[in-house]
Amino acid sequence: MDVSIIIVSYNVRYYLEQCLHSVLAARQGLQVEVFVVDNCSTDDSVPYLSARFPEVRFMANPDNRGFSRANNQAIRQATGRYVLLLNPDTIVTEHSLTDCVRYLDQHPEVGATGVAMYNNNGRFAWESRRGVPTPWTAFCKMVGLTSLFPHSRRFGRYYMRYLNREEANYIEVISGAFFMVRREALDQIGLLDETFFMYGEDIDLSYRLLQGGWRNAYVPTPILHYKGESTHKSSYRYVHVFYEAMLIFFDKHFRRHYRLVSELIRLAVYMRAFIDMLKRTLQKGLDLFPQRPTVPETCLCLGSDESLRRMQDICQRNGFVFSTDPQAPHQYTVFDTSQLTYGEILDRLIAQAAGEAPTVLGTYNPATGIMILPSDVLN
Repeated sequence: MDVSIIIVSYNVRYYLEQCLHSVLAARQGLQVEVFVVDNCSTDDSVPYLSARFPEVRFMANPDNRGFSRANNQAIRQATGRYVLLLNPDTIVTEHSLTDCVRYLDQHPEVGATGVAMYNNNGRFAWESRRGVPTPWTAFCKMVGLTSLFPHSRRFGRYYMRYLNREEANYIEVISGAFFMVRREALDQIGLLDETFFMYGEDIDLSYRLLQGGWRNAYVPTPILHYKGESTHKSSYRYVHVFYEAMLIFFDKHFRRHYRLVSELIRLAVYMRAFIDMLKRTLQKGLDLFPQRPTVPETCLCLGSDESLRRMQDICQRNGFVFSTDPQAPHQYTVFDTSQLTYGEILDRLIAQAAGEAPTVLGTYNPATGIMILPSDVLN
């Protein structure tokens, strides 16, 4: 077996369905097994998807066991030379897997690799390449030096923007949204640390790979990661869990070496969390005031004649303006997945992002009659 793909899911059945379609299209030339570990979803994810993807192994948990523990469940059953941890809110292209497997086969010193992630508007996601959040790197990020000097190797190490994103490079931290790791490396350093419930486990695993003598790498093959930002980062739960994970990582790896600054680091983390919470509280308060009616958003729909008819019905039922004119103003570009490959869809989205008026991705699957936007599932 070449690759064992593990996807942890929680109440995202339509996004996961789209992810699985892209994964199965990317198997070409590889022996691949796919695991979905469902953390007690309430949207009927398992019965809905298991009937549609009989080749996928579904593991249904009776409770939400968190990201690390759920991944470890499947890793223990995986048989691939490489293990891919993949988020359900991603779309891989038809060559994403082969590009990474080829790179790892050619670089035996590399324990794991990440990829070039793009957001739902086609913009490059800087978290595709990160440095280990040492006390200094974390300090630069929290006080804004990383933003002021993004291309500095001293101040901008958090996002490593000084590296050419079109070239493969050694990096330090790989995003858990797409984390392909050598099974041999996992057997050496151990599985994901289950102390991390959600967030931080990818940083910890990346750091332990480096400590174990492996290199981590970035391969510039593109994927789309377009829902996590809008789902979690606007919530209070995100703030609490994310910053708690950062403290767990710091205490585990750095506190005994930085005793004099440890309390300052902890204070800085709590202050940053407080500021983020305050911003969300103020925004929530503003949302309570009545706002002027907004102009309906427009979907530029691209596809077959039959798909366009059905997309027009969906737009009208859900309050969106339907359009087939690329020159007219629009907020979303909705692609018919039966007319283009996922790689072609992503290429077009990235090309649009390079223009003056980038739009946000939408997809329509004629087999299911579902239109997926970053924050909406429409039918």
